[in-house]
Amino acid sequence: MENSTYELFHFLGELQNTFKRNGVKTVVVYSTMPVGKVVGEFNIEDVISEHPDLLWRRTNKATGISKQFFDEYYLGRERGTAIKVGNVVKYDRPLCLSELGENITAPQSYRYLPA
Repeated sequence: MENSTYELFHFLGELQNTFKRNGVKTVVVYSTMPVGKVVGEFNIEDVISEHPDLLWRRTNKATGISKQFFDEYYLGRERGTAIKVGNVVKYDRPLCLSELGENITAPQSYRYLPA
């Protein structure tokens, strides 16, 4: 995870709406196996949702993905969503999920953690 405050990640619109509705400000990053640990976190600086053509023009220099991948991902969609990443923290020591609380299991896509 680079300490880039302008790196953008694209997510489905449902996730963006969920973030806004529930006031999510921080995303905790879990790395799947073979790491299987929480490796860091980042603050959500902004959430952008607009037509994919406009979204690509606004974000293409910072996304880290190709135009072809972007177009295939948003094919047939009227809206696309990007999360502008704010402050990034890479943990010196990745955390086991058990260190975050009881009964925390690996997420399938995303999950809420107690504040």
